[in-house]
Amino acid sequence: MNALVVVVVVVAILALIGLSLSVRIVTQYEQGVLFRLGRVLGVRQPGLTFIIPVVDVLRRVSLRIVTMPIQSQGIITRDNVSVDVSAVAYYRVVDAVKSVVAIENVAAAINQIAQTTLRKVVGQHSLDETLSETDRINVSIREILDVQTTEWGVVVTLVELKDIQLPESMKRAMARQAEAEREKRAKIIAAEGEALAADALGTASDIMMAHPLALQLRNLQSLVEIGVDKNTTVVFPAPLMSTIGELGTFLARETAEAASATAAATAAAPDPTANRTPVARQRTRTPPT
Repeated sequence: MNALVVVVVVVAILALIGLSLSVRIVTQYEQGVLFRLGRVLGVRQPGLTFIIPVVDVLRRVSLRIVTMPIQSQGIITRDNVSVDVSAVAYYRVVDAVKSVVAIENVAAAINQIAQTTLRKVVGQHSLDETLSETDRINVSIREILDVQTTEWGVVVTLVELKDIQLPESMKRAMARQAEAEREKRAKIIAAEGEALAADALGTASDIMMAHPLALQLRNLQSLVEIGVDKNTTVVFPAPLMSTIGELGTFLARETAEAASATAAATAAAPDPTANRTPVARQRTRTPPT
């Protein structure tokens, strides 16, 4: 009886051990590739799955997007400028069987091919293109990586240039270039302002020559602006007296012209009494009483 109990206990323990060895859990973001005696038997979806101990092997493959930094690469651009460029790539596994069977280590392979592709693509562009056309360079790198990684069951979703390090001499040269460009724009803007101001002053001078009163009003306005801060200094513009004389001459001329125009209008008007017929006045005598 005791021997039977021992056998039952041993069998139960072996069954528990075998059950623990045969139970596998695949998480939601994974897929399991099942090998039986070295051959791919199929893919196991997330959840609880059973395998035959010793005979079956279950390889779990993550389907999440992986962030892979690409270390800084020393690259010589097309115009012979040495730069250090680093980037970052994002990829994910879309075929679990290919990612296990077709290649030994997906992450290491993508890292190496991303470095070589980065050097190749950036080396085909000049420094200005590398700095200004990063979007086009990112798309080119991603397309090349997609062609290479399709056979591995991997899709590269995004590649971005992260940092571009320039030599110190090149930084100083670019700073001088940018400063010269800003000075050029400033001088052009100042010259355009001077041209517009000269044009406006010419128009104003023409108006003042046609209307002498405008110059006098401008002088008075200048005096008002000078005396805003309670200044005790009285400033008389140099042409003020001559302007006053010209103003008197102008007013006299305007008065004479107005008088002559009135006289001419009076002389040209017809006399209203010229066409009237004289009427004889008759005296009426009152007879004497």
